[in-house]
Amino acid sequence: MQFFKYFPALFILFFVMFAGQLHAQHRHIHGNVYEREAHGDHFHTHPLPGVNVVWKGTTRGAATDEDGHFHLEITVDLPHEIVISYIGFQNDTLMVHSADQELSIFLDPGQDIEGVEVTARRQGAHVSSMDPILTNVLTTSELQRAACCNLSEAFETNISVDVSYSDAVSGAQQIQMLGLAGIYSQIMIENIPGLRGLSQPFGLSFIPGPWMESISISKGAASVVNGYESITGQINVELKKPEGEERFHYNAFAGSDGRLESSVNAAFDLGHNWSTMVLAHGELFNNKVDHNHNSFLDHPLVRKYNVMNRYRYDRPGIMDSQFGFNLMQENREGGQKEFFTNGASFGSGDYYGFGTNTTRFQAFARTGFYLPGKEEASIGTQLQFTHHGHDSHYGQRPYDGEQNTAYVNLLYTNIIGNPDHRFVTGVSFLFDDYHESLGDSIFERREAVPGAFFEYTFHTHEKFTAILALRADQHNLYGTFVTPRTHMHFNVNENTTIRASAGKGYRVPNLIAENTGLLVSSRSFLVREDIEPEEAWNYGGSITQRFRLFGNDASIVGEVYRTNFINQLVVDVDSDPGKVIFHNLDGDSYANNYQVELNVEPVRFLEITAAYRHSDVKMTIGDELRSKPFVNRYRGMLSGSYATPRNDWQFDLTAQFNGPGRIPDLPEHSGMQHGFVVGESPSYTILNAQVTYRWRNFDLYVGAENLTDYVQKHPILNPQSPFEEGFDGSMIWGPLMGRKFYTGLRYTI
Repeated sequence: MQFFKYFPALFILFFVMFAGQLHAQHRHIHGNVYEREAHGDHFHTHPLPGVNVVWKGTTRGAATDEDGHFHLEITVDLPHEIVISYIGFQNDTLMVHSADQELSIFLDPGQDIEGVEVTARRQGAHVSSMDPILTNVLTTSELQRAACCNLSEAFETNISVDVSYSDAVSGAQQIQMLGLAGIYSQIMIENIPGLRGLSQPFGLSFIPGPWMESISISKGAASVVNGYESITGQINVELKKPEGEERFHYNAFAGSDGRLESSVNAAFDLGHNWSTMVLAHGELFNNKVDHNHNSFLDHPLVRKYNVMNRYRYDRPGIMDSQFGFNLMQENREGGQKEFFTNGASFGSGDYYGFGTNTTRFQAFARTGFYLPGKEEASIGTQLQFTHHGHDSHYGQRPYDGEQNTAYVNLLYTNIIGNPDHRFVTGVSFLFDDYHESLGDSIFERREAVPGAFFEYTFHTHEKFTAILALRADQHNLYGTFVTPRTHMHFNVNENTTIRASAGKGYRVPNLIAENTGLLVSSRSFLVREDIEPEEAWNYGGSITQRFRLFGNDASIVGEVYRTNFINQLVVDVDSDPGKVIFHNLDGDSYANNYQVELNVEPVRFLEITAAYRHSDVKMTIGDELRSKPFVNRYRGMLSGSYATPRNDWQFDLTAQFNGPGRIPDLPEHSGMQHGFVVGESPSYTILNAQVTYRWRNFDLYVGAENLTDYVQKHPILNPQSPFEEGFDGSMIWGPLMGRKFYTGLRYTI
């Protein structure tokens, strides 16, 4: 993988990051909000999550996170007052004079009334009321409602994102949003493009759950600031930071299937203005399981090590900088059980063996610079270098790949006249160097894409927000990409919000990396023509209605989105059962998505979410407009979470209702063989549950996944002859693992 030949470049890049860099941000104030509780002559303080911090006389504000920390964008002329409010506590008002203030705010409990105790519970998932783009935020408490060991498992209690396996051997997982594959959604790590290119097959498992602070899911056209690749939306992961309240965290996880995981996070102050955080994670799965007796392991063997070290340097009023690196190594092995018991080597024709060894390195840096004398202006930079390399075998087919990516984004933010007219503009540069080999075929591609963007935001009367944006990128291989996007946000009244968006997106597909599941078959790959970049429009909107039900706050959100492709990579597995045919779109391709979600608290401390989504996704395959394979026509979810008044016990239960989806055309004998389902997959229900007990700094949790024990029967066609025509482990529409139990321990200070 030739990683070390890049070490000098990495050293230079990291030095540049350290010297003066980094993250694009609007000018803001930040601080912490604490509860002040009297104990005799002394006071005890605790961070308060979910506190509203709002500019006085406006509706623009922010909410504190799980650690009581907030970042509030400056949208008014300073000095100006902020109002701090939280249920059960006395409101406070504070004058802010300049952006270099780091605020520590202490709230006192409301007036005591004998015999009355005011308690409340903040939702773990909520729709951001401040963001013009429809954004669903999953906080740490929401992520801990299930066995969230990595990003792929973070969406079990959310209906907007589906997660499924790409094949029955490798354990690779993929997501869907708005009825389309996750490749059409940008996955961001702290607002920098993160999982893309060759990391697509296994990238969702590269981000451990205990590292994540929150996940923001935005649908439709995204901001032009982050590039041209987003078509159906963005998933932005915020990781835990050195300045957070969490100083130490340990998580241990054990599953009944033999899966073991452990994570340690530790934050340290290094002196004046400096802090650092070390995050380490390990995973081991060494249990050879074949419950369906098809001779193939149900789950690959996994050994993974993952470490991150990040730093923060903060000079109030001058700059705010974060930088660090992440190093991961993962080894996966799967295939026929006899491959391991007989000591076969990869590439052997005796038994089918799958193996991939992945090494991944990232260095990142983000800094915001404040401009003296210009209260509303700031300059930000984002820098990132990624090296990804893997050596793989899918039976007798070796597949190796290496990707080196450099990303630079420079931004300038200011106002036009007054804070009701804001803009952000800048330039970016994206460099991708791909080298792949599949058998005797070599695929190389080097992309260099400079770009520029401008995004204007208009506020009026605290009712209406409009964002008009445009970016242009010059691709060295495919010419100019012009990306217009717009967003509208209208507060009809204090309880009703309407949002609308429209925008265009482009992406250059990676044929093999995005379809590695099809390597688990006897199909040959046929590229019929030169593949052009994918190009699509996305437009839609939503309405959010807040109201009172059962005496508590409730909300309902309705969404409608459509994605219409101008060009798309068609992966045809219908026309010829022995081939995968790749070609450009010749005809229509679209995805219509309709969703409604209700959140209600019928009794105190019991949160219930009920949601339903319908998807109509079609593309032209073989001169015929057909439903896209493996897309459920509908999906429903019913999720409940109850916490006792002292929050020492929590009970979570989630039911997922999955509708039918089209299965690609297969020869008649393949469908009859081993009872494989043909035509359309059946509907099925998945049930997950978890119980958590909290005592001081400890959380003990036990749970179960797939309580209904529903699995796809015979997920592999012709498993007894994996090197002959008809073998196929990529026709996956349902769960591969049956009922399993788990337990874990969290310790946090």
